[in-house]
Amino acid sequence: MGEGISDYTRFVVDLRRHMWMAGVETELRRLIWQIAVTGKYISAKIHESNRKLAGFKNLYGEDQLSLDRNADDILKNQLEYSGFVREYASEEQDAVIQIGKGQEKYFVTADPLDGSSLVDTNLSIGTIIGIHKEPIFSCGKDSMVAALYITYGPLITMVYSAGKGTHEFVLNREGEYVLSQECIMLEERGSLYSPGGLRKDFTERHLKYLEYLEAQGYKLRYSGGFVPDINQVLIKRGGIFTYPALKKSPRGKLRLLFELQPMAFIIEQAGGIATDGTDPILSLRVEGLDQRCPIYIGSRFEVEKAMEFLAQNS
Repeated sequence: MGEGISDYTRFVVDLRRHMWMAGVETELRRLIWQIAVTGKYISAKIHESNRKLAGFKNLYGEDQLSLDRNADDILKNQLEYSGFVREYASEEQDAVIQIGKGQEKYFVTADPLDGSSLVDTNLSIGTIIGIHKEPIFSCGKDSMVAALYITYGPLITMVYSAGKGTHEFVLNREGEYVLSQECIMLEERGSLYSPGGLRKDFTERHLKYLEYLEAQGYKLRYSGGFVPDINQVLIKRGGIFTYPALKKSPRGKLRLLFELQPMAFIIEQAGGIATDGTDPILSLRVEGLDQRCPIYIGSRFEVEKAMEFLAQNS
């Protein structure tokens, strides 16, 4: 974007003004803003809910709090009347839902409440959104036009990219998202590593890679939540998050459509890389809602080094 907006304005820049000044097209700008506002409703629902919630199983067999479904309903209902969204796909639904009249421009994917199992521990959780211009069963590089995530922590923050850099906003006391950091760029090499999965289940090549990071003095940072761990890599300007192929789960754990594509879009716009260990995440074709994929995402050095280890002969 050239000069930062903060270089030529002396007043607080809110989300809508930032997107307008960045040249994001009108409909996409309005949609991102509406999703950001919806995040405020989800945050309010989190705070008014009891800390210990009765659990039940979701469609993929994981423990699901009623809060997950509340967040999903809030998102779906808000987008249904936006006038911009034709189809909605959510981690809490078993099929793509048509919520528009068939002429709307965008297709939205959502992980409404990533990390909800952490609610009772009071750790940060989040919402992950992908916005597509084409039906979602395609390659992310061909269909994605924007992505964002909202972190519900000590502060409520939103990070978004519409293909014009990656930017962070903070929800202030007046209820406005105001610009915190513009055009965030990862360093070529970081100092953090966030490894998901159990060590006993790691493949030999992945384990050797982690041992390399440890020998290099990387700091272990892993919360069990995808949003806060990615956010830490981004805001600290480098490092790597990985949830690899495991011996018993060669496709890993995280879902390509709802989690990996949006985060790959955001990280790539910040100068980083996201790969399954061989191919870029955004080059992979989505074949099903529950499609899972290994992930190595973060600074260029760490991700490329992971690919070197994974390509080695055992």
